[in-house]
Amino acid sequence: MNSFTNIAAIIVEQGKVLDFIDGQTQRRETPEEYVRQEIAKSLVREYRYSKTDIEVEFTVRVGTRKPRADLVVFPQGARHSQELASIIVECKASTVKSADKKDGVGQLQSYMAACPNVTYGMWTNGVERFCYRRVVKGGKVNIEEVPDLPEFGRDDPEDRPKFAQLKPATSDALLFAFRRCHNYIAGNQGLQKPQAFWELLKLIFCKIHDERHNDEVEFYASATERHGVNGPLKVQRRLESLFDQVKGDYPMIFKASEVVELKPVVLAYLVSQLQMYSLLESDIDVKGRAYEEIVGSNLRGDRGEFFTPRNICSMAVSMLDPGEKQLILDPACGTGGFLITAMNHVIEKIRAVEMLKWENKPERAEKAIRERIKKFAEQFIVGLDFNPELVKASKMNMVMNNDGAGGLFQANSLESPAVWDPDLRKRGLLGKVDLIFTNPPFGSKIPVTDLAVLEQYDLGHAWSYEKKTDRWLMTDQVQKSQPPEILFIERCIKLLKPGIGRAAIVLPDGILGSPGLGYVREWILRHAQVLASIDLHPDTFQPFVSVQTSLLVVQRKSQELVDLEAAANKMNEYRVFMALAEHVGHDKRGNISYVRDAKGNERVEEIEEQVKDWSNGVPVFRREKRIRKVIDDNTQQIAQEFQRWLVEQG
Repeated sequence: MNSFTNIAAIIVEQGKVLDFIDGQTQRRETPEEYVRQEIAKSLVREYRYSKTDIEVEFTVRVGTRKPRADLVVFPQGARHSQELASIIVECKASTVKSADKKDGVGQLQSYMAACPNVTYGMWTNGVERFCYRRVVKGGKVNIEEVPDLPEFGRDDPEDRPKFAQLKPATSDALLFAFRRCHNYIAGNQGLQKPQAFWELLKLIFCKIHDERHNDEVEFYASATERHGVNGPLKVQRRLESLFDQVKGDYPMIFKASEVVELKPVVLAYLVSQLQMYSLLESDIDVKGRAYEEIVGSNLRGDRGEFFTPRNICSMAVSMLDPGEKQLILDPACGTGGFLITAMNHVIEKIRAVEMLKWENKPERAEKAIRERIKKFAEQFIVGLDFNPELVKASKMNMVMNNDGAGGLFQANSLESPAVWDPDLRKRGLLGKVDLIFTNPPFGSKIPVTDLAVLEQYDLGHAWSYEKKTDRWLMTDQVQKSQPPEILFIERCIKLLKPGIGRAAIVLPDGILGSPGLGYVREWILRHAQVLASIDLHPDTFQPFVSVQTSLLVVQRKSQELVDLEAAANKMNEYRVFMALAEHVGHDKRGNISYVRDAKGNERVEEIEEQVKDWSNGVPVFRREKRIRKVIDDNTQQIAQEFQRWLVEQG
């Protein structure tokens, strides 16, 4: 939820971005500036350098030239002069390549050579990333490639990192890393991008397994293992061992015969790009954005699949406010966006309760938190999808975010439960689900034509309109075809617990307004109470698809109420919450949109967040204030208003 009550007095001019380091300078918002600001955030939040020891656009004398280096780090408290500089970072737009004669890595290396005390340097365009160490041997300066920059307080990055030194990824750092790895596989292994995606996910699983189960880091590539023959082979052996363990833990995701199909030298590079991060400790939104971009660019299919934006998932989940003992289902789960949002919503509740119980001592609360999360994720999170690749991707997403992969199944939700997988049938879902969050596949291009499926549904039959009584009546005739979203409505409501089960469903607006679909609306009103209808902005699913949608929130009626209303030939009247999501945080091109003042300048706000640091290997939590631009998004406001409305209704 964006707070509009404590917005700082700073106004960012249109086309400008506020500098992260000094919090005052407004710089032109260019692709290169985007990369520089993200790396500046990494230097402070991940590498733990102080903002006061970092200079932006610092002038460096190189012979007779005086170019400006993007970011220069100085020793703690030292004067900002060229002879005292210790780290130089050069940032470029993604269109600039590392081999570029003018702006490539050679530019960075010339800056490093010109500064007598600079030891490390980084060159990145957000897609490629190279780190170097300056070494003087026999009076000659050599620039050697290394896996990473050192953290504050260390003289060099350890060849084998310790778990206590792994950094939670912040902002878009993980997105950059995933892009680099994905593009590197495609460019250096000869694989098509979808195949490169699956290989990257294998490595992500190995990384998570290493963090979760090992006492010492096995997922690493030292500086000497990046090149040659023997070094990359050592990395390959460690990864093969990790992947064998992963296959044993997740037989539902990986076949026993699967292997990591990457050349040792490619593998060594990829590991070096991911080894410094703690994926388990990285922020949910950071992981979500990085993962969704990679998944979305590879698995978006032609079956009406388009992924629900995270803010819409968050709005729906906040509206229905799931609890630890409620069974949560998405019968068209895609890559798991709704389920992960719901799961993490409940996990935050669990964490808050345990932290209060243990008086905010995380080291004592953590064990109880993990046990409760494990039980909840295993027993109360269920997802189904017809596309086996999406199911596999959603299982991976679940594991990366807290692990509810055991409740995800490949199944056609519209088929009879009798033909579902035996493990899924054991769940006995029909009439047992507390909460459903879903965005079913839409469209006349992917109709359901199977008679065996259609005849199961009231909405699979033809209906006739009786003008005299203003009612729709179901006939015995089965439709020849029906768009899947119509059948999903009936299946979702029948899956809910009678009288209490609730569902939030993304639907095309035609269902809510088209005259010819009046029978669908009447069926909904007969079997469920409509709690809310949220009209979503036309750009909600852009830039991937242009479709006008709404979020419909319903509660299944008890059978007694359905029978009573049928006997009375009249349905009870009640109030419905309605809202318009006019601002969804992005435009039709998918670019983030921000709140602006009357002159078109962007507003910023000061926020306080919890930051995790390490002291002698022990986690230390502290509060830190920072400034951010206000995203133009009113979806969380809608959720809060709905919760207040529910209280008022009693």
